[in-house]
This record gives sequence, C-alpha cells and structure tokens, in this order.
Amino acid sequence: MSIIEVKVPQLSESVSEATLLTWHKKVGEAVKEDENLIDIETDKVVLELPAPQSGVLIKIIKGDGEKVGSEELIAQIDTAAVAAKPAAPQAAAGAAVPPSVRKLAREHEIDAGSLQGSGRSGRVTKEDVLNAMQQVSQVEVPVNRVPQAMPAIAPSGSRPEQRVAMTRIRQRIAERLLQSQENAAILTTFNEVNMQPVIDLRNRYKDAFEKKHGVKLGFSSFFVKAAVLALQKFPIVNASVDGTDIIYHGYFDIGMAIGSERGLVVPIIRDADKLSLSDIEKQIADFGARAKVGKLTMEELTGGTFSVSNGGVFGSMLSTPIINPPQAAILGIHATKDRAVVENGQIVIRPMNYLAVSYDHRIIDGREAVLFLGTIKEALEFPGRALLDL
Repeated sequence: MSIIEVKVPQLSESVSEATLLTWHKKVGEAVKEDENLIDIETDKVVLELPAPQSGVLIKIIKGDGEKVGSEELIAQIDTAAVAAKPAAPQAAAGAAVPPSVRKLAREHEIDAGSLQGSGRSGRVTKEDVLNAMQQVSQVEVPVNRVPQAMPAIAPSGSRPEQRVAMTRIRQRIAERLLQSQENAAILTTFNEVNMQPVIDLRNRYKDAFEKKHGVKLGFSSFFVKAAVLALQKFPIVNASVDGTDIIYHGYFDIGMAIGSERGLVVPIIRDADKLSLSDIEKQIADFGARAKVGKLTMEELTGGTFSVSNGGVFGSMLSTPIINPPQAAILGIHATKDRAVVENGQIVIRPMNYLAVSYDHRIIDGREAVLFLGTIKEALEFPGRALLDL
C-alpha cells in the first residue's frame, strides 16, 4: 500500500478559508493523475483540485460543504490499489445522497429518494435538489439571468418565499463593496464620447483582424488602450491608498469586471500598456469563457491598479461604478446609442456613449478626474492618433 495525501492548495494571503463544494469521486473509485477530484470555493474563485497521482480514493476526510484551510488534509489515495468492481445498479438513484444534499432536501421538504440523480452512478447532487426546489416553488430565478417567462400563477393566497445562503463569492463581493464605500470618498464624473471613429475603424479592419489574430476585434480593447493612455498622463489615477501613504504604481494592471453565474469577478490584464489590441482581446475572451465555468485562478483575480466595468453589454445607459479597493478609480462604460448632438451649430445623429469615472477624492482632485476622462474621450474620438502614439 502506498498512501498519498490530498490537501487543499495554498490559498492567497487574503483568503483564510474555503468551502468544499462537490466531490466528483467516491471512496473506492479509481482516479487518474490530474483528474478533478473536487471543486473548492473561496471568496474569489471556484478552484478545481486535481488528483496528485493515479490510484484509488480510499478515504474522504472532509465532505461536501465543509470549511477548510490552506494545506488541510481532505482525502487519501492509494497509488498501489486497484478499484473494486462497480456494484450492481441500485433500484433507486436517490439512495446515494451525500449528507449535505440530504440536509438541503429535508430543509425544503424534498424527497431525495424520489429524485433522478444526475451525478456519477446516479448519485443525487445538490443541483438535482435545487432543480426540484425550482419546480416546486416556480418562483426561483437563476442569478444574473432575466426570466424568460412569468412563473405560473401561485394558488390563491399563496405568498411563496425562499431563503438561500449567500455563496462565499457573493459574501466577499458584499464585503468589498461596503469596504469601498466606507473607506473611500467616492465621487463620479461623467463625459460623453462619439464612438463613430472607433466603429468606422473596427468595421474597416475587423475581418482582416480576425483572420490574422484568430479573435474578433471588439470595443473593449479600445477602452483599455484609451484608459492606459490616460493613466500614463495622470499617474495619480493609477495609484492606491495605504493608510496615510499614496502608492504610485509604475505598471498598468487593468481589471475587467465580468458578470458570471457565481457573481462579479474582476480578472486582471497584466502590463496592459505593453499589449496590442489583439493581445487584449484574446485575454478578455479567455477571461469571459473561463469565468462562466469558474476556471479563473486566484492569481488572475488578485491585484490590479485600475478597473473597467462595462455595463453597456447589458444595456445600461448610465451608472456610478464602485471603486475596487484598494484602487483609486474605475471607468464605467455604457451602451452606445444613436443620439441627437450639436456639431458646428447643426443637429446631427451620432453613436454616443456616456462614460463615468468614479474616483477616490482623498487623493484625486476633480481637476485630475475630469481631465483624465477627457483624455479617454479624446483617445476614442481620435483612435488612430492614440494607436500610433501621436
């Protein structure tokens, strides 16, 4: 017998504990090296824990839903063992139900034994119970999704409610937003930008761009490039506050706010000033895809000197974004809409976008904030000049 230990990976300094979500293997089953054993949720990201070596899972020390810390032992694998032959299928799929799933089912008066399990070997999972709860209540709406239809009419006099515990990520989001508002003097300034030059440039080169770089030319890379240009001109906006000190960052790590099923995440585009438009587009596309399935790493979500939030993708016309501490400012982008504007004394139709910069008034004065946003506006209205470094 050759026993190896399965431990929680080293968490970042700002993460004290994590929650075990769902074991994908049962005791006695064979595992392959690098095969995902269990999902681990921290207040920043959901991680996969791969098997360190191939063998048989002989012991699970910490089960679904339990709290764990860095380097904590949660299971054991015998690398010399051979997996037992699978038992005959059980008559009822619901017979294999983890304790945490049974508890959830009991709390909501769901008969776990009657459910058709979607997990391995017909195992009933947490998702199966949640789906059953949704069918019963007919009022649950998935996070960050717009309901496709009104729920069925509840019985007369019925006023259904459902209490659901916040996930660690949602709790952390709440804490950080409150921290930002409590510890910073947040003020927001606005401007509008004519997006026609960027639209024309994109339409002109998007096919050639995609053919050469293998990624679509979107608008986000233009906003990131414009933000970096403005940050280089106004370094105080790229700074952060530490007690009574101001830390000026000599690099430009831009956080891109992305809405996911698990909540808002802000992965970081490192050294954005050194990246091309195609490099930025590739990173944004990769972040977006992996955020949907919880594959972002803690390193990718840590740090950042400035953030960009694009509520325009959801149709937002105007908002006041909240600073991501300890950063000192954040750029809010909104939906581009055709609007009547005055140019040279004439009313014309232009695709306009309202930009917002929320900033920490403790270190950034109104003058710097207004000029900073004006620099972004100029870079977007004259994109050729910005891209050619003129």
